[in-house]
Amino acid sequence: MSDAGFARSRGLLFEYAGASVELVDAATILAAARVNTIDLVHRAVWPAPVRRVDLTVSGPDETVHVFTAAITVGPEEMTTERVRGMVLGNDPLGVLLAKRIREGDPVATRIVDGVGAAAVTAYRKLGLDRQPSVTSPREPGVIADAALGLQAAVTWDDEGTVARMRAEVPRDEVTPDHLRAFVTLTLQAVAELAGPDSLRGRSYVFSRESLPRTPVTTDTVTLDMVGGLGDVVAELRQIAVSFRHPEAMARWGARRPQGLLMYGPPGTGKTMLSRALANEIGADFREIRTPEILDKWLGGSERNVKQIFRDARRYRVPTLMLFDEFDSIVSYAGAGGDAASQALNAVAGIFKQEMNDLIEENPNVIVVATTNFPQRVDESLIRSGRFDVKISVPKPDEASRTEIFRKMIQGLVSVHEAGGFRMFGDDLELGALGVASTGMTGADIREVLRRVQLAKAMQEARTGGPVDPISQQDLLDAVRDLRGR
Repeated sequence: MSDAGFARSRGLLFEYAGASVELVDAATILAAARVNTIDLVHRAVWPAPVRRVDLTVSGPDETVHVFTAAITVGPEEMTTERVRGMVLGNDPLGVLLAKRIREGDPVATRIVDGVGAAAVTAYRKLGLDRQPSVTSPREPGVIADAALGLQAAVTWDDEGTVARMRAEVPRDEVTPDHLRAFVTLTLQAVAELAGPDSLRGRSYVFSRESLPRTPVTTDTVTLDMVGGLGDVVAELRQIAVSFRHPEAMARWGARRPQGLLMYGPPGTGKTMLSRALANEIGADFREIRTPEILDKWLGGSERNVKQIFRDARRYRVPTLMLFDEFDSIVSYAGAGGDAASQALNAVAGIFKQEMNDLIEENPNVIVVATTNFPQRVDESLIRSGRFDVKISVPKPDEASRTEIFRKMIQGLVSVHEAGGFRMFGDDLELGALGVASTGMTGADIREVLRRVQLAKAMQEARTGGPVDPISQQDLLDAVRDLRGR
């Protein structure tokens, strides 16, 4: 498979009962399940009478990985789309009305939805919305994968509408093959409920997080979307876990990190990582910029710092406070005897006082500071107890740059490739791009892609016709041009 195909598929591809199945980053799923329960099914459509399938992986203790699935059966939901389909049918009038609805015609929409409401009422009066009979037995049972010996116990709820499957594998023995086997057993159970050919022609993706169908913004970025910073992401996940489980912290008398300092060259993603951490925690994001603190009037900056922390102590929901470009606020604190240095010393002194007991007064808050110049920040300001964790965010190496290209291209493919449109060609060699982009940061790689996207869009706009997908040479040329700035 080419690198372009890998960017599209993102994982292990196989078939079961005529269905195309993709299992994305199985090893990462198993690793993440050690600390969190991972949901693997997103936006899937199942054959009747199966209405929903939930599949999870978890590590409830230090000894086993637990795979669970819940298969819900029942009548098909009367969604707006289904009701309209019932009313419109496939005759010429129905096709015309469907076209009018897609174009936003309010009259056609009211007519069809009015008829649909009457149809739903009749449907229910006739009892057609009752659960269809399912011939599968409701007694507990076991299904197994012969190759691996994985066995899943199957039980039903009292109403006979939810089948639950469970399998356990010792943590030191579990492999991605076990996860694939459990996915296959789940599909086997679906096929037994819906019929032997019910899965044919369908496609299913099992992944830790469903790929976004809208462009990823800074506000929506998650740690899963971060490429090339595995160690940094792992440490941020640990911080998020400690934040989300205060009861465990309290039971052991443990104190989670109150402050986090991230430092490194410009463009390495420190601000993005801060946003991703907030989203991983499920916290509000509050960015404090330099102009909100520094004031030209005597004592103004100190008052601003006090007010920011006074507000922080009142937050009643989880909140991440980001002090970006931290060195511009407290740069060279403690140095020099001129008025400017004294003012910075005063700001740093107030900041120290406010950080001393913030977590005790409001455990909903975590403070993150980022800087490109850690040597400009007074060490006493960022000592343990104030900023407990310090993380270096370096420029990516070759493997990391390759991973950044992969994740960024994967995101673009997910959002933009539809209806036969192909954004990237089949000749991509991500490893070669990782080599060619030596010295670049994640921000530089994003700019490379932006330039190529813009060039293709402008070419299409000028010619008025389709253009070739983005090729390996297009990307290499953009890398070379950016390096020659």
